[in-house]
Amino acid sequence: MSLKQIGSGLALALVSAAVLAAQDSTAVPPAATPRLTVAEAVTAKAVVDRVPQDTGSTFPADVGVVMCWTRITDATAGATLHHVWFHGDTQVGDVELTVGGSPWRTWSRKTIPAGATGAWHVEVRDGSGNMLRRVDFTIGG
Repeated sequence: MSLKQIGSGLALALVSAAVLAAQDSTAVPPAATPRLTVAEAVTAKAVVDRVPQDTGSTFPADVGVVMCWTRITDATAGATLHHVWFHGDTQVGDVELTVGGSPWRTWSRKTIPAGATGAWHVEVRDGSGNMLRRVDFTIGG
């Protein structure tokens, strides 16, 4: 093999590497976590026909169950969100919910133990754990 042939081969290899590098820099980045928008989030005593009933931010000590109802927009089917329940600063529940499309209404429930009065809240989080909304409420107030 002559020096001219080696030089031509080296030049071709360098051009090929440059083309591949240019293609890699324009590659589509990996898909991010689907974006969700919380259009509305409330606490309620019940949900009937996908509509929250007896909404509020204060519930009696003997309420039994509190619902967190959420309306989501800008979501893709299959995205997940979490209702993370807290009594004071202590996490007492984490409910994963799957979104079926946009808009979408979903809810979770928490049984309130006797004597569990005081400040409560629910954090609505996306599938990556980012907090999208916080709903505060009081039991026995």
